[in-house]
Amino acid sequence: MPESPSAPRRSRTALIWLTTALILVAGSVFWYVSGRLRHSDERLAAVTSQIESIAGSQSQLAEQLRRAMEATEQAREQALEAGARAEDSQRAAVEASMRAAIAQTTREMAERQAELTRQELEAIRAARVAELNRMQEALAKVAPARRTADGVVIDLSDSTFRFDFDKANLRQENRELLSRLAGILLASEGYRLQVYGHTDDIGDEQYNLGLSERRAKAVRDYLVECGIPAPMVEHKGMGKSSPRVDGNSTQARAQNRRVEIGVVDTVITYAGQTP
Repeated sequence: MPESPSAPRRSRTALIWLTTALILVAGSVFWYVSGRLRHSDERLAAVTSQIESIAGSQSQLAEQLRRAMEATEQAREQALEAGARAEDSQRAAVEASMRAAIAQTTREMAERQAELTRQELEAIRAARVAELNRMQEALAKVAPARRTADGVVIDLSDSTFRFDFDKANLRQENRELLSRLAGILLASEGYRLQVYGHTDDIGDEQYNLGLSERRAKAVRDYLVECGIPAPMVEHKGMGKSSPRVDGNSTQARAQNRRVEIGVVDTVITYAGQTP
């Protein structure tokens, strides 16, 4: 049976409607998907903006943290410097206090030592005065002897200690007298002897000087023979340069012809001071 002419038309119509429907559906889907994509893009942009905002905030926080750390480090260094200065100041104060204490102790020790020195000097002075006084009293029993600021002087004048004319030899009585004097001197200590020879004003000056030198040496040598150490005894001739009394009478000349023995105290310096 032949096909009706209206059937193809209906098929084309249906196809058109189907195509139209598909197009509408596709358009709806496109617009829906596009809307969803636009919404996603907006959300993505918002999220990106939030991320960027958070990143900016984190950057600010990092900068603030860096500055805070720098301020903390600076404060720590300042604190360390302040502590070091305080420690140095405290150390300096302690050292100054120690120096002051040492100086005070040194002064006290020096004062104490000075006081002890003065006491020792006084004791030595008293002992030496007593020794020289005892020596002078003992010597005076043998020959005229007098105390001086430095010790004792033994006067061997022409009346008690006579040399032969123009001679320097010791007479026997002179030896006996010197032996007794040496015995007293040997019992003492802390002295040295100075023997001086003197002549009167008669004769040549140079000759008298030589004669007085020989007589002083004769006395000195005999004292050494008696046991007095040689380094402790010196001698010197004075000639007629140091008369005891003025004048040219017999009595004056007799007094000027003499030998003097100076007993000089050698304990005269102690701790830098002279008793």
